[in-house]
Amino acid sequence: MRLFIAIELPDEIKKLLEGMRTDIPGSRWVPLEQIHLTISFLGEVDDTTVDLLTGALATIKAPGFNLCFSSTGCFPDRRRPRVLWVGLEPEPLLNSLASLVRESVLACNIPQEERPFSPHITLARLKLPTPREVDAFLDQSQKQVPPVMVREFILFRSLLTSQGAVHTPVKTFALSPP
Repeated sequence: MRLFIAIELPDEIKKLLEGMRTDIPGSRWVPLEQIHLTISFLGEVDDTTVDLLTGALATIKAPGFNLCFSSTGCFPDRRRPRVLWVGLEPEPLLNSLASLVRESVLACNIPQEERPFSPHITLARLKLPTPREVDAFLDQSQKQVPPVMVREFILFRSLLTSQGAVHTPVKTFALSPP
């Protein structure tokens, strides 16, 4: 199974984020139903390891917290943008959760990226945009996106199809009340 661990966003927040789209030729905007905050991408994981992983993730004890949205941005940089995203205000409890998830994933012998956790919500992937088109996204006045109370994180399966990826929850893990 191809897996990732993420925080699901409420539909009304997804609609606000979807409203940030701009006309950029060659862009692939994330479908509304797939907008989420990835905590950890796992890739292909066998069934035995999935069972071990769900057990490890179930032992995580962490409090809920608020996600507060900040500015837009792009990876790797403004001169060569390939991914457009909306950022989040620094939240120590999110970073702590990401660390606990990482420890659980590594304990199950699932490799993880070396780069540090950078909380953001991917909105589009780009092929060859011109800077002017990307600037229209990056410079737009930030719409008021209200904070989101996070009460759980989810292990998702990502099935690649000819119509795109289909994300299905495998197991949900509750956070304690803040």
